[in-house]
Amino acid sequence: MASYRSGPGYGHGYDDYGYDGYASGGNAPEGYAPTGYAAEEPVDEVFPEDDLPSRGRRRLAKQRGGSMARSGAVLGVGVFAAVGAGSMATAQEKPPVAISMPDQVDAVANGISAQLPDAESLPGVGDLMPSEEEPASDTVVTTAPLTQVSYASDAGAGTEAPATDSGEALRARILEQAEQQQAEADASARAAAEAEAAKQAADEAAEAKAQEEERQRRLEEERRRKAEEEARRKAEEERLAKLAASYVAPVANYTLTSMFGESGDMWAAGHTGQDFAASTGTPVKAVHGGTITEAGWAGSYGYRIVLTLEDGTEIWYCHLSSIIQSSGEVTTGDVIGRVGATGNVTGPHLHLEVRPGGGDAIDPLAWLRNNGAPV
Repeated sequence: MASYRSGPGYGHGYDDYGYDGYASGGNAPEGYAPTGYAAEEPVDEVFPEDDLPSRGRRRLAKQRGGSMARSGAVLGVGVFAAVGAGSMATAQEKPPVAISMPDQVDAVANGISAQLPDAESLPGVGDLMPSEEEPASDTVVTTAPLTQVSYASDAGAGTEAPATDSGEALRARILEQAEQQQAEADASARAAAEAEAAKQAADEAAEAKAQEEERQRRLEEERRRKAEEEARRKAEEERLAKLAASYVAPVANYTLTSMFGESGDMWAAGHTGQDFAASTGTPVKAVHGGTITEAGWAGSYGYRIVLTLEDGTEIWYCHLSSIIQSSGEVTTGDVIGRVGATGNVTGPHLHLEVRPGGGDAIDPLAWLRNNGAPV
């Protein structure tokens, strides 16, 4: 039974990546070839039956294929890692990132690629490949090692296009919706503020209108009050003017007794006035407007008041029980004294004399009637 063992100078061993072979510069024994490579010379087969009894079974030498499997697994892991890195770069919108595998794996991958058959010669695959007569495709095939995987967006175009993925689109939509909602909120706030301002303006206008109406009402009441006062004042003035121009009887509820010019034992030379018999205390009025020029005791006339009119005519009120107004101006109808029985009398009465210009007495009854007094 033959076997091969490494010895000094051969350099046979296992590297860090799990494949076996002889290091660069090592000397392999005659007939040995690395796994996956064709041997230059045939390797002797070892048959157990050469040394042992045959029992109907034949054992062949174990073929080496583990190194190529391990290399393919490493290559696949590197490719998936590169694809994952490219996906992460796309999601994070970062510039292209190159991912390189170790040099040992690169060398092994290049060696394996050189020993693989062409794709056109594979059954069922060559039909899918374009023939030499077909026009060349615009697709550019790179020959970079498979262990160096780079991600780039439109690397051959010469321009960089902004990457817009679904996350950026979602962010843009969220921002747009937020701006729209903010705009709607601002518009709603403005509308509410305008409505509130309009309501406040309407309330202020209504209040101002009510105040103006109240002011006008008060002004109207004041004007009406002043007009009424003015009307009353004018009416009083007219009444006084009319009263001043009129004449009245000197007393009310009276009886005419001794007439003007009568003779008798009571008078030395005839009666000089007109007697108005009335109970004691009956008010005595001014028959016309004038000025009281004298008031007091007058002998046989008793208590007397002399009223002088504007034309100088004197009106004597005699035998009074009391004097109410002893001086000053009076108007027609003013009470100036009361009926009495003072002086030379036989009973309570008013003795009234009329003396134009302060001279001789005339008939009082005729004078009163001539001036419109109701006597």
